[in-house]
This record gives sequence, C-alpha cells and structure tokens, in this order.
Amino acid sequence: MLKIYLLIFLLFFTSNLNALNSKIDIKFKIGDEVITNIDIKDEKNYLIFLRPSLNTLPKNELIKISENSLIKEIIKKKELEKVFKNIENKDLKEDIKKSIFNYKNVKNENEFISLTKQKNIDYEKILEKIKLEGLWNELIYRKYYNFIKIDKNFLKEELIQNISNKKKYEYELSEILFEIDNNEKFERKYKSILEYIKKNDFKSAASKFSLSNSVSRGGEIGWIKETLLSQQLAIKLKNLKKGQISQPIKYPNGYLLLKVNDKREIKQTIDIDKELDEKINFERNKQLNQFSLLYYKKLKQNIKINEY
Repeated sequence: MLKIYLLIFLLFFTSNLNALNSKIDIKFKIGDEVITNIDIKDEKNYLIFLRPSLNTLPKNELIKISENSLIKEIIKKKELEKVFKNIENKDLKEDIKKSIFNYKNVKNENEFISLTKQKNIDYEKILEKIKLEGLWNELIYRKYYNFIKIDKNFLKEELIQNISNKKKYEYELSEILFEIDNNEKFERKYKSILEYIKKNDFKSAASKFSLSNSVSRGGEIGWIKETLLSQQLAIKLKNLKKGQISQPIKYPNGYLLLKVNDKREIKQTIDIDKELDEKINFERNKQLNQFSLLYYKKLKQNIKINEY
C-alpha cells in the first residue's frame, strides 16, 4: 500500500512539475543569461507600475518594450559586474529610496511597500533596478570624466547674452532621443514617431523609441531654465507653446524631440556666477549622457543576443 501511495505522489509531483516547466519559455539568451516569458511579464508589471500610461498600449508593443528594457539591464549588469567587485553594495540604497518615493509621491518606506503590494510588485527588485542605474552612471562618470570638454568662457558669453533678453523662461520638458538604423530613412522614422504620439501619447512614444536615460521616466526631464540651454535650443523652445513638440534637433547620438509640458517666466534676479555653475553642470551631464549611450551601444554590438 505504501508503494502505491509513493507511486501516486511521484506521478502527481512529476505531472505538476512538467506543467510548471511547460509554462516557462526561454525568449532570449544574452551571453550566458536567459530571459523567459515570466521575466518579461514581471518587467511589464514593473514598467506599468512606474508609468501607468503604458497600460493603454497594445499588448505586443508593451511586451516589446519590456523585452528591450530587460536586454538593456542585463547588458549593463554584465559590465558592472566586471568593474565593481561588490555589486551588492548598499551605499546607494537610501538615495535610491528617496528618489523612488519622490517619483511615486509617497512619504515613507511603509507607504511605498504598501503600494507595491497592491500592484503585486517586488519592492526589493525595484530597489535593485534603480541601484543598477546608479552604478551605471558611476561607471560612465569614472570612465569618461576626463574626456568632457567644457569651454567656460563660451558658456559665460552665451549665458550673458541669454540673460540680456527682456523675458526669460523655464520649461518643463520631456524628450525622445532616437537614432536612424542603416536600413531606415529619417523621414519615415520621424513620421512613425509622430503618428505614434498622436495615437497614444508622448510618454508611451518615449518608452518605445527613446535611447535616452530618461526613458525610465517616460522621457520626463523636469524643469530646465533657458539660461542653461544653448542659444539655438533656447530660441526653438521660446517659439513653442505648452503641449507642442520641437522639430528634430541633430545630436551626436541621433535626433532629439522636446515636448514643452509647461512654461513659465523667470521672475527672480539671476546670479551670473551661480547660473554659470549650473550651466557647466548641465553641459557636463549632457556629455556624460552622450557617452553613456555610445558605450551601451558598443557593449550591445559586442555581445551575442539570441532570440527564440
């Protein structure tokens, strides 16, 4: 009788194990790491948690965005593991928490944990993902800081000229930085992005098309004073109304579209020295972002990605 019970148990266990395995499909292999359909589903939930507007996208598009997000994360993590001996270091954790709490408009950790439970999201995984982005930024800073070129005199002259304008503005902006592949034509790619924005919204289009680090925020880059911008860019934005999108702006990494989410006049008196420091930091971060994109592109080209 005992043997019969054991046989029934083994048959039950094996059949359930097979059923479980049949639900897990390998979709990609990046080097020696795999991405399964379960991973993609989890990533989709994570992305929707950060940007609920993504939930309005067609299922196949949302899956593609989730796949690309995971591929990018794995490629970056592989490189980080080579550079940082202890990738599990917790030094960034408190800054990460403050950042994500502020983004999701919660007061403390308990509120955020409660929110993740409601959405069936793993809290620790969110912290891990944001920590990897923090480490990636640190890597780019170490690797390329000495390659940054800042012409302080030029920036100061540009700043003085901007300040001389009668009215000065600051803009709440979102961005899409896109590139043209060898088999694409600029006009077709640009038109497809505009059509996608019209059909969905700018945030969703940023998630689908943008190469910028702001993609994790749906392209949002926040409030930027025109005194920090180049004269060319400041002129382009000054002619845009709230809700309008700029013409494509040529960048070293591709083409940039900027959307003016809001616009307001700067009333306070501007301190030139303080403003110059901000402008230098802005230019430095812009160059670091460009290096980041180029370096990631190089890593992606040098790693084998198999799709199943």
